[in-house]
Amino acid sequence: MQTFFNEYWPVMYSSTAVYLFIVIAIRLFGKKEFAQLSVVDLVFVLLISNAVQNAMVGPNTTLSGGIVAATTLFIVNYCFKFLLFKFPKLQGLIAGEPKVLIYKGRVHEGNLAKARISVNELLETVREHGCASIHDVNLAILEIDGNISVLSNDFSQQTIHERKKVGKHQKKNAN
Repeated sequence: MQTFFNEYWPVMYSSTAVYLFIVIAIRLFGKKEFAQLSVVDLVFVLLISNAVQNAMVGPNTTLSGGIVAATTLFIVNYCFKFLLFKFPKLQGLIAGEPKVLIYKGRVHEGNLAKARISVNELLETVREHGCASIHDVNLAILEIDGNISVLSNDFSQQTIHERKKVGKHQKKNAN
């Protein structure tokens, strides 16, 4: 057992350090990039993983060294998520808070700037959610996972319409 720790402790330590560094770097440089990966983002993620591989395993390029590094990452990730769940304030510090980008058809420029989202990116997201313009949006929020949730006037009306439709259908089936 002592030999195991002597041989693999550097791999476990380095893997943990790299994990924490990447989490902090993503928090500092913004999370929106990881919600929907563009080609540039995908290349970035691939290069980061390649760049930190040697830092994690060092000269130990054996199968067991790779398994120890991967296992360490799984354990650190599990512990990190557990801590985030147990301590909501830590969740806010690490993951951030949701930001309102549009409210009742009006763009919140300050939050857009903080999130480093251009108006064109916001318009693209609004269109992806089936809205023709920003004025059709009741609420758009940048979620902590980097996705943008959009609720529109059509959504509210459609939901009310669907409820009425379901209610009529249920009455029909009851008779």
